[in-house]
Amino acid sequence: RAVAETDNVLAASSGVRRFGAASLDMAWVAAGRFDGFWERGLHLWDSAAGLVLIREAGGVVSDFAGRTDGLSGEDIVCANEHIHPQLLKLLKLAGS
Repeated sequence: RAVAETDNVLAASSGVRRFGAASLDMAWVAAGRFDGFWERGLHLWDSAAGLVLIREAGGVVSDFAGRTDGLSGEDIVCANEHIHPQLLKLLKLAGS
């Protein structure tokens, strides 16, 4: 599934970049350096600080179903309000 998700996003974007730390990747989304971020299987301590940063910056953080409340921190999709729905759609297509 991860390969299909990455392939879908690559086909619709100019590239995918990761630094290996969810908190850093999410901070870069909050700062506008990255357009979006997704990850599966995180622990809450991996994503809690990034979640706060993105929401405070006006971004959207959800799970892969698009739910924004009750996040466990395990499966995260985040981006600005314009890109988030498109990113969710690409990720859902990969799971079909």
